[in-house]
Amino acid sequence: MTMKRRRPEWSKIIIYTLLFLLTLTVLVPILNLLALSLTEPNRAHLMSGLDIWPKGWSFVNYEVLMSNPLITGSILNSVWITGAGTFLNLFLTSMAAYVLGRTDFVGKRVVLVFLIIIMVFEPGLIPEYLLVKDLGLLDSFTALILYKAVNVYYLFILMRFFQDIPEEILEAARIDGAGHFRTYTGMILPLSKPGLATLGLFYGVFHWNEYFRATIYMTTPDKWPLQVVLRQFVVRQDNTAILGVQNLFGGSANLDFASLQAGTIIIAMVPLLILYPFILKYYAKGALEGGVKD
Repeated sequence: MTMKRRRPEWSKIIIYTLLFLLTLTVLVPILNLLALSLTEPNRAHLMSGLDIWPKGWSFVNYEVLMSNPLITGSILNSVWITGAGTFLNLFLTSMAAYVLGRTDFVGKRVVLVFLIIIMVFEPGLIPEYLLVKDLGLLDSFTALILYKAVNVYYLFILMRFFQDIPEEILEAARIDGAGHFRTYTGMILPLSKPGLATLGLFYGVFHWNEYFRATIYMTTPDKWPLQVVLRQFVVRQDNTAILGVQNLFGGSANLDFASLQAGTIIIAMVPLLILYPFILKYYAKGALEGGVKD
């Protein structure tokens, strides 16, 4: 019996090739920055934009950066803002999504219309700044944590996620005597881990990358998040904050500023790159896998 040779599926080959090329366009610049940050300072000028391997290994750039109180303090500030902000986002968004998606109350349509309006017509920056000022939140982490505590677009996504939960499961909980709060905490949230993880990643990336309002609301450098420091050092080429630490290593002449900038970018990227694989596993799981048996 002869085995038939399978013909190649050209559509898959084309798709895989395009995905591979797209991955390279994202991966090569990151590896180039990593290689530049790990290259010996006196050989950094030999690195090109396509090199992904260091020309001589050296960790002096990271020693300089992690010895700078401005860098380490900004990392802690970003971790606190991201952690607290994401927790508040998920807490408020999930509660609002449960109320709007799984309950009926008088004026529900009015609330939904109001949410759509504020999603389309966002307030201007000046009224927002004046509000933050009147609340006494200038130069405080609270201003950044409370900003967009509920993203209306994400709220509608989570509402749809909650609405896909079969009514039979919630009905069984109500028969057992569960009220709204117990149903929300004991049934809705456990069955919505994929949706919560996805929105948590979106919210977390938003808080971690936020710098515009931090530059407006935060006036004390010790309270700057990492992205503001990254902007000052990489975008605005402000090297004065790094020079004081460089003197501990024999002067700034022994260091390459492009390598330091690459190291700062890598430091800003690493937390998200570490967090993403832990959340990725929820993407492939169904929200109700095994939840309902016929």
